[in-house]
Amino acid sequence: MSNIDVVITGLGATTPLGGDVASTWDGLLAGRSGVRRIEADWVERFDLPVKIGAALAEEPTEKLPRVQARRLDRCEQIAIIAARQAWADAGFTEPTDEHSDVEPERLGVSIGTGIGGPVTLLNQDDLLEEHGIRKVSPLTVPMLMPNGPAAHVSIELKARAGVHAPTSACASGAEGIANGYQMIQNGRADVVVAGGAESCIHPITIAGFAQARTVSTNNDDPEHASRPFDTDRDGFVLGEGAGVVVLEREDRARARGAKIYGRLSGYGITSDAYHITGNHPEGIGQVAAMTHALRMAGLTAQDVQHVNAHATATVVGDIGEANAIRKAIGSHPVVTAPKGALGHLVGGAGAVEGIATLLAIYHGIVPATLNLNNQDPKVELDVVAGEPRKGDFTAAISNSFGFGGHNTALLFTAA
Repeated sequence: MSNIDVVITGLGATTPLGGDVASTWDGLLAGRSGVRRIEADWVERFDLPVKIGAALAEEPTEKLPRVQARRLDRCEQIAIIAARQAWADAGFTEPTDEHSDVEPERLGVSIGTGIGGPVTLLNQDDLLEEHGIRKVSPLTVPMLMPNGPAAHVSIELKARAGVHAPTSACASGAEGIANGYQMIQNGRADVVVAGGAESCIHPITIAGFAQARTVSTNNDDPEHASRPFDTDRDGFVLGEGAGVVVLEREDRARARGAKIYGRLSGYGITSDAYHITGNHPEGIGQVAAMTHALRMAGLTAQDVQHVNAHATATVVGDIGEANAIRKAIGSHPVVTAPKGALGHLVGGAGAVEGIATLLAIYHGIVPATLNLNNQDPKVELDVVAGEPRKGDFTAAISNSFGFGGHNTALLFTAA
C-alpha cells in the first residue's frame, strides 16, 4: 500500500442532538442529552421494560422529497442526508450527468450499517400477514438490505470507483471510514464518501436488548440514563443517526484550496475471536486495534493526547475498554465518551464519534462525558466530566467495538 496522506474535507451528520454537524457539536459541548421517552404506541402496547431512546432531533422525511423518502428505509434516508451535507461542506456541487467535481471513476463510497433495514422488513411482514402479497412493496428488498445506504449514496453522487458497506455491528461506521482510507491508499480513488448510518429503534430491537440486559431501564429520568464510566451506569440507550466524512488525497485537497479538518493518519481493525456479544476479558483485540493504528501513523503512544472512548455505559464493557486504553496508550490522554449525550447509534456511532474526535483536534476542545458524576474507581483514566476541556490536541484515537468481537480504532492528526 502506498503512503498517500489522506485528509478530511467535508463533514455531515444527523443525530439525536441535531440535524447537522454544527448542532450536534454544539450539543456535545453544551452538555445536552439526546435521550428521551419513546413516543410510540408500541411502547405501552408491548409493555416493554425500556421506554427510552435517542431518536433523531430532526425528522428525515422532512428533508427529502416525499416520493424519494417513501422509497427509502429510514437508515437510507439519513445516510443520504449526512452524505449531502458532507459533500457540500467539502465544497463540491451537486453532480449531474454532464458534470461532477470529482471524476466518477475516482470517487468511492464506503458507508457501514450494523443492522440495515429491520424496520422495513418487519413492517412489510405485517402487511403481508394482514393484507396479503398485494400490499407488500416491490422495493422491500432494496430498502432492507444493509448495503442500501451506501448504494443510494453512490447512485446520488455517481461514484464508480467502488461502493462498500461493512456490517461490523457497532464498529461499522468506523470501519466504513477505514475502508475509505484503504481505497485512496490503494490508488482506487482520489475521494471517498465514508461513514455509517443506523435507525432501528423498534420493539423487536428494544425487546432483544432488554432481554439481554444490556440497555438502561432508567425510564423516569431519560436525560440521565446513559452514564458511561459512572458507578451508577446500568446499560446503554439505543439511538439512531448517521455520520459521513469526505476523505481526500491531501495533494488534491490542497490544490483546490479545500478546507481541511485534519488527517486520517492510521487505523487498526482486529477481531477478538472470543464471544458473540462480549469483549475478550484481556482486551487483546482492542489493544491490538489501537496499537496497529499507532504503527500505521508512525506515532508512539505518548503522542496521543485524546481518546474518544466507545464506552457504552455497560458495567463490564466500560472497565474493559479503560484497561485496554491504559495498556495500549497509557493513562495520560484526555478521554471522553459521547454516548452519554448521543446514546448508542450502533452502525452510525463510529462515524459520528469519529467526527467528534476530529472536531476536538480542529477546535482544541474535548466535550465532557455527560452524566459522569461518580467515576468508577476501576476506570483509571483522565475522563472529562462537568465542563469541556481545552487543549492542544494534535493526535487522537476514536474507538469503536461491536458484537462479534469487531474492533476498529481510527487515528486522526492535525492538518
